[in-house]
Amino acid sequence: MSSATRAPAAPVPLEARARAENFPVALRILPRATRGHLFALYRYARFVDDLGDEPVVGVTAADRTAMLDVFEAEVHRLYDGRPVQHPVLCALAPTVDACRLPAGPLLRLIEANRVDQVVTRYATVEELVRYCSLSADPVGELVLHVFDQAGPAQVQLSGRICTALQVVEHLQDIAEDHRRGRVYLPAADLDRFGVPETDLAAATASGALRAAVRFEADRAKAWLDAGAPLLATLHGWARVAVGGYLAGGYATLRALERCGYDPLPGPPRPRRRDIAASWLAAMARSIG
Repeated sequence: MSSATRAPAAPVPLEARARAENFPVALRILPRATRGHLFALYRYARFVDDLGDEPVVGVTAADRTAMLDVFEAEVHRLYDGRPVQHPVLCALAPTVDACRLPAGPLLRLIEANRVDQVVTRYATVEELVRYCSLSADPVGELVLHVFDQAGPAQVQLSGRICTALQVVEHLQDIAEDHRRGRVYLPAADLDRFGVPETDLAAATASGALRAAVRFEADRAKAWLDAGAPLLATLHGWARVAVGGYLAGGYATLRALERCGYDPLPGPPRPRRRDIAASWLAAMARSIG
C-alpha cells in the first residue's frame, strides 16, 4: 500500500484511548444501542484525527492530505448509497441510517485535519474558534443527532461546549502539540503574557506561561458556562450524555488548577469523583 493511502497504525487499543480522552463513550448507564452509536462516532473522529496527526515515519503533509481525500471520497460513496469498504465507515453506516446523520459534520472533521496540514499557529482566539468549528463542534452536532435532538438552538449551544472542550484538550496537550510542531495557544495571548514559544518546550511552565494557561482556562470555563443551558433543552438520555461531556470539561479544568496551570510535565487528568460531582451539579441545575 502506498504512503498516500496507508492509514497510520494505532498503537493503543481504541477502547483504552476513548476512556483516556474527553469523549465519554463509556457512559455505561446509556442503553447499549446508544453506546454503540456514540462509539461508532468516536471511531470515526479518532480515525480522521489520526490520519491528520498520528506520527508515521516517512508520511508527509501531502501524503496525509491525499489520505484524507481518499477517505472523504468514501464518505461520499456512503451517502450516495454505494458500497464502502473501509471498516470505520462500515461500522458507522448503521448509525448513519438509524440516526439520520447528516454528512456535513462528518466532512467538516475531515476538513479540520486538512487545515492541520497547513496551519500550525493561530494569531488570535477568533482564528482558533473558527478552527474549532471544524474540529470540535461537529462532534457535538452528531451526538445530538444520535438522540434526535439537534435543533438549531441546541446545535448552537453545543458548539460553545465543544469549542471549550477542544480548548481544554489543547491546554492539556501543550507539550505534545509543540513537539509535533503545533501551537494552539493564540499568539496574541502569548504576547500579552510575555511568553516566548521556547517556553513551551521546557520541562515545567514558567510563571508567564502558567498565567497564560490560566487565562485560556478561564475563558474555556466561560464558554462551558455559556453552553450549559443546553442541558435544560434536552430530555431523556440526551441530557444524561451531554451532561457527561460538560462534566468532563469542568473536571479537567479543575485538574489544570490542581497542577498550578502547568501541563508541561504531562497532561493533567480529571479525577472520577470530580467528574461525578460536576455531572450531578449539571443535572441538578438543568432540572431546576
